[in-house]
Amino acid sequence: MNLFSDIRSLVIASLQDSGVLNDAPDANLDPITVEPPRDAAHGDMATNAAMVLAKPLRQKPRDIAETLAAVLVKDDRIASAEVAGPGFLNLRLAAGVWQGLPSAVLAQGKDFGRSSLGQGKKVNVEFVSANPTGPMHVGHARGAIVGDAMASLLDFAGFDVTREYYINDGGAQVDVLARSVYLRYLEAHGQEVEFADGTYPGDYLVPVGEALKAKVGDDYLDKGEQYWLADVREFATDAMMDLIRADLKALGVEMDHFFSEKSLYGTGKIEAAIQTLDEKGLIYRGVLEPPKGKKPEDWEPREQTLFKSTEHGDDVDRPIMKSDGSWTYFAPDIAYHYDKVARGFDLLIDIFGADHGGYVKRMKAAVSALSDGKVPLDIKLLQLVKLYKNGEPFKMSKRAGTFVTLRDVVDMVGPDVARFHMLTRKNDAALDFDFDKVVEQSKENPVFYVQYAHARVCSVIRKAADEGMDVSDASLAKADLSGMTHDAELTLARKIAEWPRLVEIAAKGNEPHRIATFLSELAAELHALWNRGNDEPELRFVQGDEATTQAKIALARATAVVISAGLAILGVTPMEEMR
Repeated sequence: MNLFSDIRSLVIASLQDSGVLNDAPDANLDPITVEPPRDAAHGDMATNAAMVLAKPLRQKPRDIAETLAAVLVKDDRIASAEVAGPGFLNLRLAAGVWQGLPSAVLAQGKDFGRSSLGQGKKVNVEFVSANPTGPMHVGHARGAIVGDAMASLLDFAGFDVTREYYINDGGAQVDVLARSVYLRYLEAHGQEVEFADGTYPGDYLVPVGEALKAKVGDDYLDKGEQYWLADVREFATDAMMDLIRADLKALGVEMDHFFSEKSLYGTGKIEAAIQTLDEKGLIYRGVLEPPKGKKPEDWEPREQTLFKSTEHGDDVDRPIMKSDGSWTYFAPDIAYHYDKVARGFDLLIDIFGADHGGYVKRMKAAVSALSDGKVPLDIKLLQLVKLYKNGEPFKMSKRAGTFVTLRDVVDMVGPDVARFHMLTRKNDAALDFDFDKVVEQSKENPVFYVQYAHARVCSVIRKAADEGMDVSDASLAKADLSGMTHDAELTLARKIAEWPRLVEIAAKGNEPHRIATFLSELAAELHALWNRGNDEPELRFVQGDEATTQAKIALARATAVVISAGLAILGVTPMEEMR
């Protein structure tokens, strides 16, 4: 059930029935919308139909709106249709529409709001993809949460979603990891070691060095790295990925697929991707212009192998092979995305840190070229998370040596709090995370406010059940809500009705933060109705008779159904009681 979609269909049908489309039968109706008005006092819904059709029909918008209004009010669902401003049409729905909403929600249960928008299209959401050189930091936590919630949102909206982690195990940083583990290995053998600049001194490598000792004994002692580097590199990478998987699991994130960058080298996959671009006439030998602005003193023109990315929307062409014949960092990324395209995904989504902003256009250009423009790539950039405790910046993690880890955050506030708060801002907005404020039990704390709303509904259901009333979903779905006429109750019903529409809007924009915002608004309406019941007994959910109580609780339970569904998308537990 999607009331906004249903009323939009009614608007389209009414336009056809009114005859206003006779002069422009091929007019594009796609831009016509039905949405909540900016001012709730203007009505329940508003449509721009007359504004959209004014030009193709060569008529005044108000004239079209008045004709449309006359047809719409003939439908039992429309109580009134009023023309406003230059031609917007404000609609008020009949009370029976809102009174029937809770029953419809309870009949659908957790599937209320689930959409067929995605039509089963295959989507690859790549997120986190941290270098396997240590525990994940708080920035990775935000990426993991946003990516996981986005994947759940798209699944709810009807897409076939794969969560993917790209293991950056092909670069020199993994050699540095191996050397750092070797130092811990020597330390496990009782030797004193010194961590040179560039190595990883965090305590998290102590057990890895000890595990390496347990595996190989003293085989690597007093040996050059040509003897042990490759083996230790693999051993250390596996150990770090085990650590990363455990941290992700603590946050409630499980990946569907892990892809190794190393698997691209020596297998012909990079060469195949570049050859595909070459066959499209997009690879050439050339010299790039110097960087814009002040030219570096050591800059000199060098012939390189370049990808003609400007033909697919990039600002400049990009090097994919250095003058010495080695691949640039961009080349394996091209091959990786070529592999995604070859796997048959209809849409690709990458979630990067803000420092990857310069990578967006070149990566989109590569995917566009590799897929002949058939596979869109959406790249979401994550801004920084600023950590505070007692109002002061919070920076250090002894375990990591240099930063606050993902596990630090989970251990201090729990996965539910971490996940909800990381989703209260859009991905490209900086986020302040205060360890004290995020666990406060107050209405200023959104996760508490939403979970408290769900717990309140559960409490009134328990109370009614204790009094011997039948408050099962099956019975509540059959309740008579014809007495639901108070504005506070109708306002809550109107907010519930927005859920299916909100899901589709959030899914179209790949914006899971919209779910968190909506849940906060819905919880506020539930709390407002609850609080009014303190002064107006007729608004209380538990009344003196079963029939009235069932009607009241049906609305509350419908609210809880939506809250539970929304929290599931965010990966947050709906609380049944608060302690």
